[in-house]
Amino acid sequence: MSTDEILGIAVICFFLLIPLVLGTIASRFSKSTTADYFVQGRAMGSVAVFFTVTATWWSAFAFLGSNASFYLDGPLFWTALVWNIFFGVMYYWIGKRVWFHGKRGDYLTARDFFADLFGSSKLATFIAIVLLVFTVPHLQIQLTGGAYLMEVASGGTVPFWLGGLLFYVVIIIYVWAGGVRAIAWTDIFYGVAIFLGLIFSGVFVVGHVGGMGTMFDEIQQVNPDHLLLGDGVWMTWITMFLITPLGALMGPQMWTRMYATKSPRLFDMMPFLVGLMAIAYLGSMLVGNAGTLLMPDIENPDQVLPLVLLEYAPMLLALVVVAAGAGAAMSTANSQVHAMGASYTIDFHDRYFQKDLPERKKVWVGRWAILVFSALAYIAALYIPGLLVTIGLVAFGGLAQIIVPTVGALFWKRASVAGSTAGLIVGLATLVVFTAIPQWAPGPFAEGGVELLALLLNIIVFVAVSLFTKPRDSRLLLKIRRRHHDFARERWDDPDEVEA
Repeated sequence: MSTDEILGIAVICFFLLIPLVLGTIASRFSKSTTADYFVQGRAMGSVAVFFTVTATWWSAFAFLGSNASFYLDGPLFWTALVWNIFFGVMYYWIGKRVWFHGKRGDYLTARDFFADLFGSSKLATFIAIVLLVFTVPHLQIQLTGGAYLMEVASGGTVPFWLGGLLFYVVIIIYVWAGGVRAIAWTDIFYGVAIFLGLIFSGVFVVGHVGGMGTMFDEIQQVNPDHLLLGDGVWMTWITMFLITPLGALMGPQMWTRMYATKSPRLFDMMPFLVGLMAIAYLGSMLVGNAGTLLMPDIENPDQVLPLVLLEYAPMLLALVVVAAGAGAAMSTANSQVHAMGASYTIDFHDRYFQKDLPERKKVWVGRWAILVFSALAYIAALYIPGLLVTIGLVAFGGLAQIIVPTVGALFWKRASVAGSTAGLIVGLATLVVFTAIPQWAPGPFAEGGVELLALLLNIIVFVAVSLFTKPRDSRLLLKIRRRHHDFARERWDDPDEVEA
């Protein structure tokens, strides 16, 4: 084993040790209740919330996939600058209202929101299943990305299967011990590492091709098409802009963060803060474009960042950045598997298998669920390969369907259970069929727009069916109207609870 390989393994071990230490410390503050383990008693501070939201949003899809996209498709991924701002706006517009209803209704999972605002247990359970099914492939992305980084950083000493297994084990240990509190503390560390890692890697790598101007001049001479959006890519651009932020926003891990937030003021700042973090994509653009000149024949584009850095950057800098990329994967994976564990425990196990379990036993059920979901994602990472951005869009496409009943529940009194159910079935069926058989997709949607088509059909069916079916109960609508009145006047606490 060479000195570089030993150093690579040492840096990886250090970055894997951080969450274990933080998880151990966080466990000392934990209480054996579902509210504390899953949403930190709704008392998470602004700094922790911002970093855990950002680090969860910035996954391996962003850290590795963005570089691969710039490497393969040129300017296509620049839509990320806009979708980051869009995500922040939606987190403010939708998230603040979800937080408010969650506070009034004491929600722990997304299912609680839909059961309360639609008054339908069946619709709520259907949505909970959709969230779980489409979060598994996104969790697969994180394990795949982390395993790639470990394999490259160690010079192959840590093979893909072992890297993914290490990720799996470390996540299990600290999430098992500290719950969402351990995740939030770890995400502060990883959030900073992700941002700085992308920026510094881009600035350093572009220096090896003579600076940004020289880089684009050489690309213009060698491969001018790389600087242009290809024919038919406009549909993919629109799809990525809409589906990526909506899918991320509707992921079960984001519902957890909305509920866990202590102060509503943080929601007001999210559009600016998340948009500011998008500056880091400048680093991805520089690495991806410089990579086309420095290493034009990379077999797996998802590995362009670590391969270019390990070849051209000082070894220690390269390894630190690569480890930060592993942090990007871990910071999303930990949140996803934790939220999935919460959903299974509260939405299914406690409701259908062992009702009225003591709080301590519910927490243990959640821990075992975390172990199982992580194992499923690990198996998928081993046996269902694919480009990270491609897998990510399919996962986001399924999760984005949930935005339709969410907006309907919050803002449209005619939104019905039948309309929401029918819209979701049509949208999800469209996504599954045309993803499996893309040549069947009609017109421009065949060029990377399947997810957008599914969402549009969902909306059309939702509106049409809702207009001709039974609306929600009048007493339920009255409760929602009263909450809207209190929300508009910033009466965050329930008046009845205050008087009591």
